[in-house]
Amino acid sequence: MSPDRAAASAAKRDLAVRLAAVPGVVGVGVARRDAGYVVKVDVADPGAASRVPGAVDGVRVVTEVVGAVRAR
Repeated sequence: MSPDRAAASAAKRDLAVRLAAVPGVVGVGVARRDAGYVVKVDVADPGAASRVPGAVDGVRVVTEVVGAVRAR
């Protein structure tokens, strides 16, 4: 069974705290995938992606290399 939005949101909160000090992590959110939800982590480079777990609290974590994020 795929995680629902509430489970993914709870996992996102936990993971965001764990990744707050990880260099290269630029965003953490919830995304819809297939028939359920995942935690989506945006990273600046592939090296940062290697420091992100593949799952948290039973919810799959996906990473996307988006590059550096800068304020305009």
